[in-house]
Amino acid sequence: MTTRVWSYLPEFEAERADILDAVETVFRSGQLVLGASVRQFEEEFARYHGGGLCTGVDNGTNAVKLGLQALGVGPGDEVITVSNTAAPTVVAIDGAGATPVFVDIREDDYLMDTDQVAAVVTDRTRAIVPVHLYGQCVDMAPLRRLADERGLKILEDCAQAHGARHHGRPAGTMGDAAAYSFYPTKVLGAYGDGGAVLTHDAEADRNLRRLRYYGMEDVYYVVRTPGHNSRLDEVQAEILRRKLERLDDYIAARNAVAERYAKGLSDLATSGGLVLPATTAGNEHVYYLYVVRHPRRDDIIERLKTHDIELNISYPWPVHTMSGFQHLGYGPGSLPVTERLAAEIFSLPMYPALSTDEQDRTIAALHEVIASL
Repeated sequence: MTTRVWSYLPEFEAERADILDAVETVFRSGQLVLGASVRQFEEEFARYHGGGLCTGVDNGTNAVKLGLQALGVGPGDEVITVSNTAAPTVVAIDGAGATPVFVDIREDDYLMDTDQVAAVVTDRTRAIVPVHLYGQCVDMAPLRRLADERGLKILEDCAQAHGARHHGRPAGTMGDAAAYSFYPTKVLGAYGDGGAVLTHDAEADRNLRRLRYYGMEDVYYVVRTPGHNSRLDEVQAEILRRKLERLDDYIAARNAVAERYAKGLSDLATSGGLVLPATTAGNEHVYYLYVVRHPRRDDIIERLKTHDIELNISYPWPVHTMSGFQHLGYGPGSLPVTERLAAEIFSLPMYPALSTDEQDRTIAALHEVIASL
C-alpha cells in the first residue's frame, strides 16, 4: 500500500452519511446558487472567527484577487508578499492588476521576514499580503504598525491556516481582510473548490459581494462596476457548514500526528540532519503540512519511493524564479533564504485520518533511508 501526503478517502468513509446528506439537502432546497447554505456558512464562518463579515467565493485564488480589489488595490499599485508560497497567491495579485514585490523569509519558520518589509515600501505600495504558511501565522504586530504608519492595507492569506491562532487571535482577524481557500486538502476542505473573504470593513464587504456577482448589487442585470462570476457553490457551502462543526477536531488530530512525528523523528533531528518544524512563540499551529528539511532532500524522496511512500515539496520552485514572473526582475540570489530552503524542504504525510500504522511506516522508512545516505 502506498502512503501519500494526503487522501480524502478515509475522511469521506467516516463522514459519508453527513456529506451525502448535505448534497441531498441542497438538491431538495430548490435553490442551487447563492441560497441558504451559502448565507448560513458565511454567518457561521464569521462567527467562528469572533464576528465580522464573510463573503463566499469560488476559490482561494479569487479570494485573494477580489479581496485586494475590494480594498482598493488595482493597476499601478504594488503589493508586498513572499515567494515561498503557492503560486496562486502571486497570480491573484497580478490578476488584480498590481505588481508583486517580494521579501525573503525567516529560516526558522519559513514565514515572511517582517523586518524586511519597510525597506521595500514605495509610494506605489498599497497593500501587504502576509501568507500564514503551513499552518501557523506570520508575526503580525510589526506589519500592523507599518501599515498604520504608511496607510497600507493588509490582506491575510489564510489558505493554509484555518483555525490557527497568533497570541490568541484567530488567523484572518489581524488585517483589513483575509482570504481563505477550501480546496479539498485544506484544514477545512470542501469536496471541490471554494473560498471566502473575511473582513470587518462593511464597505469592503459590499464591494466583495458586488465583485463576485458580475458587478451587480441590488438589481439583477444592472452592473454597478465590472465584476466577476465568483460565487461559492451551494453544495460546497453546505458541506463546509457540516465540516466547520468538526474543524477543531480536525486540528486536534493534526496536532496529534505532529506530536507523533516529533517523538519518532527526534533522534534524526539530533544526529541525522533532519530539521523538524518549529512553532514560533505565540502561535498555535494547525499543521496543514508537516514540513521538514534535509540537505539531501532529493535523495531521501527518491529512496522513499522504494518503500511506497510518496512525499511532496511545498514549494520546490519559489515564485520569483518561475518564467511567468521573470519580468519582475528577481534574479538568482535575490531571495537567498527562500532559494536555499526550497532545495531542502519537503512535506511528510499529514491529514487527520492518517493511521498510526502508516505514520509509523513513514518514520521507520525515514530512519532507514537517512542512515543509508
